Order: sequence, then structure tokens, then C-alpha cells
Amino acid sequence: MFDEIDLKIIDLLKINSKTPLKEIGEKVHLTPQGVSNRIIRLQDLGVITQYTICTNNALLGNNITAFITIFMKTTKHTELIKSLKTNSLITEAHRISGDGCYLLKVVCSNMDEINLLLDNLMEYGTYRLNLSTSSIKENNL
Repeated sequence: MFDEIDLKIIDLLKINSKTPLKEIGEKVHLTPQGVSNRIIRLQDLGVITQYTICTNNALLGNNITAFITIFMKTTKHTELIKSLKTNSLITEAHRISGDGCYLLKVVCSNMDEINLLLDNLMEYGTYRLNLSTSSIKENNL
């Protein structure tokens, strides 16, 4: 379904989604129109779902990254999921196997924000909080 050219185009767009079609074409040996056609096909197939940016959270004042494992004590999973999806502090939320039920990645500017989130999570169960001391790798490149 996807050949090496498609995968290379995806890799280049992951690095910089604003890379000019001409530049991508030079790297994959296609015309800009050929690259455009492939990108449109990848969008139509649902492989490329959005174009976004990466930001420096520390420069934006969001210098605290936390990982929260939720241990459910209730059956209100649907309600919890709805709450997680609408909370702007939560940058990632995963249902997990093993130790815990959900794993959240939270980025915020102060501990008061984390404490408020933790207070809200207590409605659903208990949690374990891990604070990141440094980031080694972020994004999906």
C-alpha cells in the first residue's frame, strides 16, 4: 500500500511539515506535482491526519512535565475519558495494561495546576505522579 517514496515523504514532513514540495521532490526524485499527488493520497487514506507545530514549552512558561498513572476505583471510564480529552494541560492520554489503567502526560507552568488536576482525578480513583527532570527526546520523529 505504501512504498519507500511514501515513507520518505512522511519522514520529511514529520521533520518539517512546511518543507517545500520542490525540496521534497529533489530528495525522492519526483516532481513537485508528483509529491503533491502522493501527499493528497496519504491524506485521503488517513495516514496524514494533520499538520502541526512543535513548541518550546519552557519558553512559553510551561516548564513542568509530569506523568500521571491513574488507578481506577470506579466504572466511570467514559466520563473520565471525556474529561481527559477536554483538559488542555493533558498533552497525551493512553489506556494502558500492566500497572494502572491510564497514563497521562501533563505539561504546565506550576504545581498548582497539577494539584487541581490531581484533585479532579481523585473522583475516579488513585494516581501515581512522576515529574520529569529532563527531556531526552520528544515528538514522533
